[in-house]
Amino acid sequence: MTAIATLMQFVQSLSFLEIWELLSYVVTVIGLPLAIYTYMQERRKERENEEDEIYQELMTSYTNFLVLAMENSDLQLLHKSHHDKPLDDEQKERKYALFEILVSLFERAYIVAYAENMDKQARRRWKSWEDYMREWCRRPDFRKDLSELLSGEDEDFSAYIQSLAAEEERLLSKKCPPLEFFAD
Repeated sequence: MTAIATLMQFVQSLSFLEIWELLSYVVTVIGLPLAIYTYMQERRKERENEEDEIYQELMTSYTNFLVLAMENSDLQLLHKSHHDKPLDDEQKERKYALFEILVSLFERAYIVAYAENMDKQARRRWKSWEDYMREWCRRPDFRKDLSELLSGEDEDFSAYIQSLAAEEERLLSKKCPPLEFFAD
C-alpha cells in the first residue's frame, strides 16, 4: 500500500468528531506558525514604511531649510567656498537663526534615525544625514557658533556633531592652502 492509500484508509476509519479533532491539530501545527510568520512579516513591512515616511519628512524639512537659505542669499549660506564677508547685525541675527533651525533639524534626524547598530538601509539613510552635517561643519562660521547652538540640545547628539566638526576641522587643516601666484 502506498502512503496516500494508508492515510485515506486511516481517515475513513475515523468518526466525524475525530476528523474535526485531527483537523484542529493540523491547523494548530501548520496554521498557527504560518499566521505568526505572516504577522511578523506584516509588522516588518509596517516598520519599514514608517521609517521611510520619517525619512521623507526629514528630507522635506531639510529641503525647506535650503529654500530658506536661498531666500536669504545675502548670507551666502549655500556657497561651497565660504568667504567671511562682513555682515551687518541684522544679517548676523538671521544667519544665527538659520543655523538654529539647521541644528534643530539635525538633532531631530539624529534622535529618530541614528542608532549604534543599524541595518543596511538605515545606515544608508543615516549616511546622507551625516554627509549634510559634515558639509555644514566644514564652514568656519558654523563651527564657531556650534557650541552655543548646542546649548540645551540632546547630549548624545551634541557629542556626535561636535566630533564631526572637530574631524572636519582637522581634515581641513591638513589640506594645503592654495598657492597664490603674483602675491603682493
